[in-house]
Amino acid sequence: MSIGVLSLLALLPIAAIFFFLVILQWPASRAMPVALIVTGLTAMFAWGTKLNVIAGAAVNGLVTALNVLFIVFGAVLLLNTLKESGAISTIRQGFINVSPDRRIQAIIIAWLFGAFIEGAAGFGTPAAIAAPLLVAIGFPAMAAVLAALIIQSTPVSFGAIGTPIVVGVNGGLSNQDKVLSAIGDVPYATYLHEIGANVAMLHAIVGSLIPLFMVAMITRFFGESRSFREGLKVWKFALFAGISFTVPYFLIGKFLGPEFPSLIGALIGLAIVVPAAKAGFLTPNDDEVFDFPDRNKWEEEWIGKLNNEPVREVTEGRHISLLKAWMPYVFVAGLLVLTRIVPEVTALLKHPAVTIQIDNVFGSGIGASSQPLYLPGFIFLVVSVLTFFMHRMKSEEYVRAWSATFRTVLSAAGALLFAVPMIKIFLNTGTEELASMPLVLAEGVSQLVGPIWPLFAPTIGAMGAFIAGSNTFSNMMFSLFQFGTAESIGLSATSAGLVVSLQAIGGAAGNMICVHNVVAASATVGLVGKEGNLIRKALVPMTYYIFAAGALGMGIIYSGLWFGLYAAIVIGFILYMATYKGKHTLPTTVSNNQSA
Repeated sequence: MSIGVLSLLALLPIAAIFFFLVILQWPASRAMPVALIVTGLTAMFAWGTKLNVIAGAAVNGLVTALNVLFIVFGAVLLLNTLKESGAISTIRQGFINVSPDRRIQAIIIAWLFGAFIEGAAGFGTPAAIAAPLLVAIGFPAMAAVLAALIIQSTPVSFGAIGTPIVVGVNGGLSNQDKVLSAIGDVPYATYLHEIGANVAMLHAIVGSLIPLFMVAMITRFFGESRSFREGLKVWKFALFAGISFTVPYFLIGKFLGPEFPSLIGALIGLAIVVPAAKAGFLTPNDDEVFDFPDRNKWEEEWIGKLNNEPVREVTEGRHISLLKAWMPYVFVAGLLVLTRIVPEVTALLKHPAVTIQIDNVFGSGIGASSQPLYLPGFIFLVVSVLTFFMHRMKSEEYVRAWSATFRTVLSAAGALLFAVPMIKIFLNTGTEELASMPLVLAEGVSQLVGPIWPLFAPTIGAMGAFIAGSNTFSNMMFSLFQFGTAESIGLSATSAGLVVSLQAIGGAAGNMICVHNVVAASATVGLVGKEGNLIRKALVPMTYYIFAAGALGMGIIYSGLWFGLYAAIVIGFILYMATYKGKHTLPTTVSNNQSA
């Protein structure tokens, strides 16, 4: 079969997800089992993948899904613990004291605090923390999840202490004769560092607008007037918050390497932006403060189970200061950093004695493993127990927290237990005759677009993240392919490295619409069955991200007026958002028993 036909066949699993999840708006719990069946049948009959390989990949996916569910469980348990102790009430008041404006609150919690958690842990953890925290201070569940997903972009390439570069890109390029011969006398470590520096540069330029995009999306879909303009009104503060993170982020990536741009950049950003917001620097006047409509005007689909749970006030006789209320999250951040950067601690948590390992499942050559003590979920669990004592909680309060957490996580389990095995089967379809489906699909795209490949390189990265659920896996899968494609259209090794950087940029942006990220983040706020709606909304900022980065990269490679091209794209998009207000339809109101 021709590469065109094979590419169309490889597209079937992705098309199934979009058709059922996004177009028909089925809940993920219904759409993903169908997508799993489509993927399995395509692998078996079109690719000739052996049944034991399909089964082995499915088992690997089940174990991965359980790992994700453990992370979600821990994040929700910690939040429920803080709710029951009354700490969330204190945190909510603390944010109101910084700024009562929901746009400012979203920028601080999702963009800056979320970026810090991404730098420490990665793998969807920021959304699992930021989304429920936003709901706890008064955001509709869907708005909270959308905000948390949109920031899963700029910080992601350097998440989990640089894993997408150190493990992902490096795993795809290291020890490859094609790469080593092309770079000649340049040491491979230097070449990899330059790729990381280019990733930081491109992200810094494109990502500085992400806080503005985020608040514009919030006001457009969840504001009283349904207008982008309300979000764009805080453009000064949003850009200030954007560059307060991206400038140190770029400098760290350029001069120190890929481990700490997101982690340290976000800390510097928080140190700059929070005091500035508290002092009223570039924030709206009192008469321009944005808030969501009254609760009885919220659309039904905005609301998650977490919205219907009242914020418990501090029990009489128990005082929780703002510092004490935030200490659990400080402990989470500190423990995440400790367990990721101290080799002895990392080795202890990853010790074979505490690792669950299944080798060569069904003779497929595919294994499955879990390191539960190293997962962020374990840290959340430990901090939840510490919080019980630190906040002097009653036993019945803690029991309520556990009970509510089990109910929330069980509602998401069905979708994840089908979604991740489907992804793993898709990735493991390679045979002696054919490369795996994602590689065939990427090759088809490269043959179609030819010399303008750099413009589309981020799209492949985003597709990889959408499928694999990880920037790291996307980079590992496609970095060598991106390098080879760049060489095939006549680009130098330096330019080919920039194309690999574009792959990493796209892989980061693809996290905005990654199915298991969407399902997991939705589960933390009790928003189940609305995954397609969220993906449809998140496609807007993701599309901006991958094509702005692609245009930048292609302009740099071909020595064009790259900044002018980028500026034209950005200005045109902002003008569109500023002038298009959308339909002012009356939202569906919720019934009395749903309003809190």
